[in-house]
Amino acid sequence: MPNPRRTQRERRDQAEAALLTAAAELVVEHGVRSLTLARVGERAGYSRGIVTHHFGAKQALVERLARATQAGFVPGLEDLPPGLDRLLRLIDGYVGELGRIGVFNRAFLLLWAEAATRPELASIFRERDAAFRADLREDVEAGIADGTIDPGADPAEVAVAVVGQLRGIALQRLLDPEAVATAQLRHTVTDSWRRALSRPR
Repeated sequence: MPNPRRTQRERRDQAEAALLTAAAELVVEHGVRSLTLARVGERAGYSRGIVTHHFGAKQALVERLARATQAGFVPGLEDLPPGLDRLLRLIDGYVGELGRIGVFNRAFLLLWAEAATRPELASIFRERDAAFRADLREDVEAGIADGTIDPGADPAEVAVAVVGQLRGIALQRLLDPEAVATAQLRHTVTDSWRRALSRPR
């Protein structure tokens, strides 16, 4: 029985997924400076015209890659209400996922590190980190409101500290995988935040 013909949307989604995968691989193998629309198309098996049609320019491609690589990094949180439980699950899941870090996550971390010295990346990653911190602030605020988090905790400061710790662990894992035992570390980090944030009995 012949396979049904794919819709235009399905073909577009497949092409975009292949192009983003190719872009992530190039970043991991050669750095962001190697990233051009032509090289991405060649790696993915598409013409440069197809890449241009999807993204327009390199900046738009990098922005889409940043969003794709960060989306859904910790699965299973979408339906959880904000609060201490969601915050701790995010921390535990984030460190746990670093144990099986793939090409998309590696690309995100490399791009994030380069954003400090590349203005064209800085705006993209400021936005992504701001969104990450906003979610964490929401968790702390909800936990204070429901009595599970110490009211003395500052939501903005906690958000900055959590992002800093998670990103720092991720970069260490990227540079020296053998030195970062994520299976145990996930519990250590999560427990330390539980103790730091939980409201005293």
